[in-house]
Amino acid sequence: MNKKNDSAKIKIIPLGGLGEIGKNMYLVEYDNEIVIIDSGIKFPDNELFGIDYIIPDYTYLLDNAERVKGLFITHGHEDHIGGIPFLLKKLNVPIYAGRLAVGFIKSKLEEHRLLNEATIHEISEQDIISFSALQISFFRTTHSIPDSFGIVVSTNIGNVVHTGDFKFDFTPTGPPADLIRMGEIGGKGVLCLLSDSTNSEVPGISLSEQHIGNTIIDLIKKQDGRVIFATFASNVYRLQQVIKASVLTNRKVFITGRSMEKSITIGRELGYIEAPDSTFISEFELRQLPANEVTILCTGSQGEPFAALSRIASGRHRQISLIQGDTVVFSSSPIPGNTLSVNRVINQLARAGAEVIHHKLTDVHTSGHAAQEELKLMISLMKPTFFVPIHGEYRMQKKHQSLAIDCGVPEENTFLLENGDVLAVSNESSRIVGKVPAFPVYIDGHGIGDIGRSVLQERKILSEDGMISIFVLRRDKKVIGTPQIISRGFVYVRESEDLMKQIQSLVSSFINEPKSRFEMERLIKDNLSRFIYESIKRNPLIIPRIIDL
Repeated sequence: MNKKNDSAKIKIIPLGGLGEIGKNMYLVEYDNEIVIIDSGIKFPDNELFGIDYIIPDYTYLLDNAERVKGLFITHGHEDHIGGIPFLLKKLNVPIYAGRLAVGFIKSKLEEHRLLNEATIHEISEQDIISFSALQISFFRTTHSIPDSFGIVVSTNIGNVVHTGDFKFDFTPTGPPADLIRMGEIGGKGVLCLLSDSTNSEVPGISLSEQHIGNTIIDLIKKQDGRVIFATFASNVYRLQQVIKASVLTNRKVFITGRSMEKSITIGRELGYIEAPDSTFISEFELRQLPANEVTILCTGSQGEPFAALSRIASGRHRQISLIQGDTVVFSSSPIPGNTLSVNRVINQLARAGAEVIHHKLTDVHTSGHAAQEELKLMISLMKPTFFVPIHGEYRMQKKHQSLAIDCGVPEENTFLLENGDVLAVSNESSRIVGKVPAFPVYIDGHGIGDIGRSVLQERKILSEDGMISIFVLRRDKKVIGTPQIISRGFVYVRESEDLMKQIQSLVSSFINEPKSRFEMERLIKDNLSRFIYESIKRNPLIIPRIIDL
């Protein structure tokens, strides 16, 4: 490729969302101005013990704070807005989002006591936001949540288009995608297209939401007992479908799960969820009504251990116990990494006597993400010069790249980026010109940046091999008494007395040397680690403590 001065190029910098599902955040930079597209979180897998969320690394944004013009939100799902409170604590940037996303963002910021400090602008597909060098406009897409947008970043050397999460649904629950507008954008020229890769491995087209809605009505009609319906709280279209089906079948709706309650409240306030007030019932009414007149809407479709459905399945829910004749519907697909958790909950429900229905048994869920033919339609509409598959694991990005090549984008004009890569593009050239910090940042509770890899490694060791503490008392660097040992999750001490005596004997054999406390603790750690592994093939966390009196 022709290599011209990079300062005359648009720079595209993903901080999250590549090689993974979640924590979407993309930067577009040109002529000393930066705009951010999305600020999401990622949920941890089973090996990230004690971690609540993962967010992108904001270092580059903080180092260039004076150049950041705004944060633009494609839609209101957690992997696109969940990181906003943590970003605003570091960088108070204006936020531009659709109506429903604004409702979710305000609620989230209120929880973090940041709402009064935030500047939030509600946008629609007609709006144009102009800065000195950048101009931002929008186009309506179809997704599993209302007010989903693609974003166009215009410069005097070309346009960058970010599709957001999208599908092409010709019988949608809400407004249809604006194909005419997409065609116009493509006709004017798209320098670089950033497109959602989540379902790039799925052939054909995705099921229509209207089909799912009809299936839900038929399913609820057939049930003689309660229907417990689990789905994502932010899937507002699905919530409306379940509530509509319940009204049509003369059922009342009980809502459980904090995020579900919040989504229903916001959805009703903004007019996205419509139902008579009498549709929704209290805990007292739930207990009084016949089973065939009740639908329960709950969180926990991903098997989250503290979500409402997991607590119902394990008998820990304060308000709901499973009864004979209950039907539990999972209206979602497991996010990669959650399959074991989902299966565990399904098994618990089945053992308790509930009938369980999920998407593999009947059409109770459809993805909000485009399958292969829809992805090709987006590429054909936009006709990009350069193409970057985003929002997906590497194999998804790779497959999306091959779809773009099939649609006529030259292979050398497609880029499989990693988080932190800096892609510089212009009409004449494109290349990766550098790397910015993009390490995952782990959030433990409401802390941020405190949880490093060493802490996570220690938690992993504790979960697998336990820990052992050795306490040694010294006076004038001379040992007093016998070393004391405390074991947690390592071995059962009463049945391992010989091993404990061997450990005490080993420690006693070298602790009388007049070394510093730091040297002694390191000596204990090194020798014990080697001895324990050779003896029982375990690697517990060893915590020596030399106490000088």
